[in-house]
Amino acid sequence: MTLRPAGPVLGILLAGALVLVAAAPASAAAYRYWSFWRWTGSGWAYQQQGPAVFVPGDGAVDGWRFALSPDGGQQAARPGASAEFAAICAGTAPRDGYKRVAVLLDFGTTADALSTIQPPAARTACAQLRPGATSAEALAAVAPPLRYDANGLLCAIAGYPAAGCGEALAATPAAPAARRTTPTVPLAATLTLLTALAAAAGHLARRRPG
Repeated sequence: MTLRPAGPVLGILLAGALVLVAAAPASAAAYRYWSFWRWTGSGWAYQQQGPAVFVPGDGAVDGWRFALSPDGGQQAARPGASAEFAAICAGTAPRDGYKRVAVLLDFGTTADALSTIQPPAARTACAQLRPGATSAEALAAVAPPLRYDANGLLCAIAGYPAAGCGEALAATPAAPAARRTTPTVPLAATLTLLTALAAAAGHLARRRPG
């Protein structure tokens, strides 16, 4: 009887371990903050540029939502209502040398609030600005007072919330991706299974005829 190396078998088992461990649910922190969006005509898209540098065009619609959301940009809570420029800026006549930018403010729900204070109702406004004005300037024109922290993070719009700025809550299990179809396996069970498989592989290698 000749002993054959079980390396290839164990390599396959190790690869399986990595797949199973990667499938285990991760933890993600949640934050309370104002997220920034733009209306596309059919839905809200996460704004990739910050409001201090993004320059919206005439007829643009900016959206803001205060919510308890995971830290991950596009995973943040979207504004809860649609927003059409023609409806929001209907009462603001065009003016030579200026642009109009519609703004929707969604102050979130009581679950998103920092306290038991009822959040203000969502509202819209139309900002009339010089062509080079940014989204931050549009927001300042229609929803003062704004509050920023020392690092320039927007903490409050129209004075809401009155305190706090981007607080992180304790890590919570992240929700599985919608496209995931295979169940996750607990890490302890995965390691137990792999130990048993490795032992079986070694036993088979020793029994394999030369």
